[in-house]
This record gives sequence, structure tokens and C-alpha cells, in this order.
Amino acid sequence: MASAGRDKTPSEKTTRRARVPVGESKRRGTGKHSVGTPATEETAGQLPVRAGEDRWTADELAAVRGRLNEEIVKFELEIARAESEIAERMGDSSEGAGDDQADAGAKTYEREHEMALTYNARDLLAQNERAIVRIDAGTYGICESCGKPIGKARLQAFPRATLCVTCKQREERR
Repeated sequence: MASAGRDKTPSEKTTRRARVPVGESKRRGTGKHSVGTPATEETAGQLPVRAGEDRWTADELAAVRGRLNEEIVKFELEIARAESEIAERMGDSSEGAGDDQADAGAKTYEREHEMALTYNARDLLAQNERAIVRIDAGTYGICESCGKPIGKARLQAFPRATLCVTCKQREERR
């Protein structure tokens, strides 16, 4: 572990969200960033599909899971980088000394923008992790609003989807 008074190495840094060292994973699986267990034909075939759609195959489900895992890695790295940059800026107390109000306001806006992007990345990370949990639980592809199948094509295009097209349209109209 890092001792007080020295900077942490990349393997010792932690994210605020998960408190897991960067580069390590709290998720189970065979790979460093894999989540859950690989899809089997039985698991894939049990997932709901809309009328007229073919059942999920293990390869299709593995492709969706792989995409979700890739995005998880990307978001974890993005969050770690952004948090590191924000911490560096906040730790530099001499920065901003002598700035006028416009400079101070611009820096505040930039910092808030970076923080908003980081929160967005955390949200997307959580959505991806939740999608994998739903795959493992056998509830992937069920609309959280109406309980009907979401549609395989929609999930292949947008694997984090939790609502069918009809419910999503209704939500956006509100």
C-alpha cells in the first residue's frame, strides 16, 4: 500500500466509485475485466425475444457481453484518468492566484464540465455492469416497464437498453 507523503503508483490508485485498485477487477470471471460467466446455448436460448425473432445464440450473447466488457474497461480507464486530472488541478493551490473574475469563472466552468463528464462515464459504467448482471440472471431483454421482450435487434444495437421501444418513446414524451 502507498505510504503517506509519496504519490501512489497506478496499481495503488483507487477509483472513488468502487474502491478497487485501478487495473484490478472486483468482478468474477476468467479474464482481468470479464464479468460473469460465458454464455451457453442453454442460457442464450432462454432469454426472451419478440414474436418473429430467432432465439439468442451463445455466440450472439457472447458478442454482446464482449462489447459490454470492452466498454466497461474503457469507462474505468476514462474515469481513472479524469479523476486523476481533477485531483491534480485541485491539489495545485498556486494555480489561479492573481486571476481575474473571468479567468476564475472559466476555470470553474472547465472543472465542472470535467466532473459532469466523469459522472456520465460512471453512469454508463453502471449501466453496462447492470446489463451483464441481467444476462447472468436471465432477465436480459425484458422491459423493466411493461415486462415484455425488448427485441434482439435493439439489444444488439444498444446493449444497455432496459426498456422496449414503446416504453422508451413513452418515457421520452414525458
